[in-house]
Amino acid sequence: MRIVRTVADLRAALQPVRGTGTVGLVPTMGALHEGHLELARRARAGTDLVVMSIFVNPTQFNDPSDLAAYPRDEARDVELAGSAGVDLVFAPDVAEIYPPGFTATVTLHGPIVEALEGAHRGVGHFQGVTTVVAKLFGMVSPDRAYFGQKDAQQVRVVQAMVADLNIPTEIVVVPTVREPDGLAMSSRNRRLSPFDRARAAHVSEALRAAELAAAGGISDAGSLVHAARKILHDNAIDVEYLELVDADTFRPVPVLVTGPAVLAVAVVIGGVRLIDNVVLRLAPHP
Repeated sequence: MRIVRTVADLRAALQPVRGTGTVGLVPTMGALHEGHLELARRARAGTDLVVMSIFVNPTQFNDPSDLAAYPRDEARDVELAGSAGVDLVFAPDVAEIYPPGFTATVTLHGPIVEALEGAHRGVGHFQGVTTVVAKLFGMVSPDRAYFGQKDAQQVRVVQAMVADLNIPTEIVVVPTVREPDGLAMSSRNRRLSPFDRARAAHVSEALRAAELAAAGGISDAGSLVHAARKILHDNAIDVEYLELVDADTFRPVPVLVTGPAVLAVAVVIGGVRLIDNVVLRLAPHP
């Protein structure tokens, strides 16, 4: 496995496979966990050369203290990436991605960027995401890029960007990887105290309650949200949002119909912000 830090070295390393094999990209901000490694393993199984980017993107953070607190351990990340079959780690510094004089942005519009995370983290959040992902796609030119379902809104935004800009990269969505107690794996989990880590398991429990309600035939969004919110409330978990939205448009869904809907949640536990989601569908008629 190689580590490269410049776009020139990245492209030179990828040149031998151009025209003869496929390239998979796993974009990350480091602080790798099993969720990232599952993305890498999927890329390893689906492409000939796997690139993992490790770059803490400052433009998608609306809170400077959140950016400063984001965990960083490149040596550990590189070791884990190699164990998951990554061929090439691209670990640039900020100036390599945003050189002096850089002014370009990639901006989408509508509910997919304005709702949920966009509403709570500001419109600049997804602008930062789309800009850096577009740059990574331009640098790597991957045949496939791998993203986790845990970040459902981010995935949908990237899918929309790829479609709008005719980028020839297939977006592969990998199911959320969870801890044994159901907590979605996240780099932020390591910032939880033992007490708060135990409380955090109730987030997935809440989503599961809504999932079971939908499976039992409940289709009203208010009832589904209430089933989840009650568990969060009973465990004194601060909720930023808990909403049922259309999986494609991210507009609010009043009633489950035939298409999938995403029940998305953002909470703050012990000062640590966590997100999760579950895809709900109308229960089939017997």
